[in-house]
Amino acid sequence: MKIRTPISNCFAALTMTTALLAGCYTTDGGILPTTGRGYVFISTPTRPVTVTIVDTRTQEKFFKMDIPAGKQLTFKFIEGSGSGSRAEPTKMLWEMWEAKTEFGSLDNQLICPPASCRRIDVTYRPAPEDMPEDPTLMIPPDFQDQNTGSNSPNGGPQPTNRAKD
Repeated sequence: MKIRTPISNCFAALTMTTALLAGCYTTDGGILPTTGRGYVFISTPTRPVTVTIVDTRTQEKFFKMDIPAGKQLTFKFIEGSGSGSRAEPTKMLWEMWEAKTEFGSLDNQLICPPASCRRIDVTYRPAPEDMPEDPTLMIPPDFQDQNTGSNSPNGGPQPTNRAKD
């Protein structure tokens, strides 16, 4: 039988908390905000956001995203893990999610300049901006014209083979 000491209980709790918070992304930094935790930008109809990341050595805009209203751009930088022909030691992981998503995997990646050579520019597009249409709520083309037919407000031809009441 294994006896747990208070120190091992604290270590287990700390390990579990760290594992749970590792993928937590919020605009205020979460419960334990730290450098390198990640960035979250939420776009709304009244404040549509564009995020541009610039290489300050060349002023090249190597990443630009117009975030649609109702969505959020989440990204973080992992220093020293980039690879490629250019000597840029940083990898940027990013994802576009529904607004206020706090947990998830950042599946897109991009090699980028180190922290000392990049700048994040945030700009706001003219408002208001409509939220993108939900494709699951679109009306099929067959049902868009409801001005004809027996069930329409305008009436229409009645079937002749109807049984009388």
